[in-house]
Amino acid sequence: MKLKRKFLLLLVAAAGMAAAGVAAAHGPAETVVPNFSHTIPNIPGKSLVTVEVLYPPDGASLPHRHAESAFIYAYVVSGSIVSKVDDEPERIYKAGEGFYEKPESRHLVSRNASKTQPAKLLAIFVVDSDDKALTTNDK
Repeated sequence: MKLKRKFLLLLVAAAGMAAAGVAAAHGPAETVVPNFSHTIPNIPGKSLVTVEVLYPPDGASLPHRHAESAFIYAYVVSGSIVSKVDDEPERIYKAGEGFYEKPESRHLVSRNASKTQPAKLLAIFVVDSDDKALTTNDK
């Protein structure tokens, strides 16, 4: 239980720092809300963590990387999200669609495709349980 709480606190701190950086640099920032965190019992040293990423109209994230161990599946719950990971082309994902990020990927673009409607993304991470920060903004 202590590991779960510690992991969630670290996740919230990392999300808050990322949101503050976006707000200062680009206007409306995303809000990251912890959703679920638990060690994976049959895979020692690994955890499953999910977060909701809420984008206000015209909201965006700064270019970033995730923990080196992170394999991520992102599912668009509502609205539309513009995403570009590594050298892949920029693409718009609509509600019901999803994409993944391999460990050590660079997320160059992540933003709401709409200037008038909010969007929500569910990010599902499989990570090393001792990873400290799940998201680090590029410098």
